[in-house]
Amino acid sequence: MSELDPALLARIQFAANISFHILFPTITIALGWFLLFFKLRFLRTGKQHWLDAYYFWVKVFALTFALGVVSGITMSFQFGTNWPGFMETVGNIAGPLLAYEVLTAFFLEASFLGIMLFGRKRVGERVHTLATVLVAGGTTLSAFWILALNSWMHTPVGFEMIDGVAHPTDWFAIIFNPSFPYRLVHMLLASGLTAAFLVAGLSAYRWLRRDRAPDVMAAMRTGVAVAALLIPVQIFVGDLHGLNTLEHQPAKVAAMEGIWQDEKGAPVLLFALPNEETRSNDYAIGIPKLASLILTHSLDGEIKGLDSFPDAHPPVAPVFWGFRVMVGTGLLMLAVSWWSAWRLRRHAEPTVWQARALLAMTFAGWIATLAGWYVTEIGRQPWLVTGVLRTVDAISATPAPIIGISLTAYLLLYVALLSAYVSVLFYLARHRGKPDHKPAVAGLQEA
Repeated sequence: MSELDPALLARIQFAANISFHILFPTITIALGWFLLFFKLRFLRTGKQHWLDAYYFWVKVFALTFALGVVSGITMSFQFGTNWPGFMETVGNIAGPLLAYEVLTAFFLEASFLGIMLFGRKRVGERVHTLATVLVAGGTTLSAFWILALNSWMHTPVGFEMIDGVAHPTDWFAIIFNPSFPYRLVHMLLASGLTAAFLVAGLSAYRWLRRDRAPDVMAAMRTGVAVAALLIPVQIFVGDLHGLNTLEHQPAKVAAMEGIWQDEKGAPVLLFALPNEETRSNDYAIGIPKLASLILTHSLDGEIKGLDSFPDAHPPVAPVFWGFRVMVGTGLLMLAVSWWSAWRLRRHAEPTVWQARALLAMTFAGWIATLAGWYVTEIGRQPWLVTGVLRTVDAISATPAPIIGISLTAYLLLYVALLSAYVSVLFYLARHRGKPDHKPAVAGLQEA
């Protein structure tokens, strides 16, 4: 382990931590709004199954929120242990944005989650509904601040460098930096799709186990409908996000598309093995001129290649394949959600194969989110803050063996926690479907 590069180990450790952490906010950001929908449908119709759906999924929300908090704490440690140069250089900007997230969003979620779980009979219907609104709003506000900081790291503006330290000059420009609107909307839609397929998938699991309670079909239909609605919007927003990235981070787009030299009429590569030694793609299969059409809206539009950024472009293979995994998963989401929506619109119940397809897609949102996140973050290399701070300049002097030990511990812990989380989700789904199981409302009231 001592022969390994400490910077590489630190990057792997940060990637492992953020990969584990992002799984849970990606669910809670949108699941809070699902809960609000279930509650409002109950208030409007008076039908018990909407409240049953609410109480089943609020338990999933609470479990997911708890793991998101635990995994988020470890993220902050790394700024001091592995990346002191980050806070030393841009702490005047990163510190306040992270503090705003805690003060305005985290406390809001944590304060009112207990009321959502146990307070309906104690505080009344209006306050309980208000608590749901505040928690849902808190999750979105949390995403706002985190994406503001992350976007600023990609497209930094509104600051000046004094003695090697960034000082804010325009907070409005910092928060609403050039890539922020696209990243925020893209992430919120990704969260909506992740939660939608989780709701539809776990509901399909319950249905396959012959739990035909009304709340099962209500949740399944809601998840499918939201997924079918959001995925074409996400494809459209993703295209806008790509155009914004081309303007501000052309090296990342070149890596995504596997374009080595400046090229007019560049193809979209369906398959290739990027070869950094020969600066070319092996076994390339593509659609001629389509990349230029998508990115420049011209069949002969020119796209800058990686050779135009000889010392400032990311590693190609992970960005290239991450982008294709994200797009491929998105197209699969489109097919499954539209097929399921069409089938459920025509029939009261799904087919066994449809339910199995939804079950198989339960965590598809995680796959797409992680792939997209890798494209975003690896695609920023070699910069930690584009044009301001290189990754190698922010690393600590911690020896490689020490980082390796903590990395191993993190990985073992995360595998255990993730396995436990998935197991508990399906445990809740199985036991909620037992005939002798108490209704969700009664069980929570007794608690």
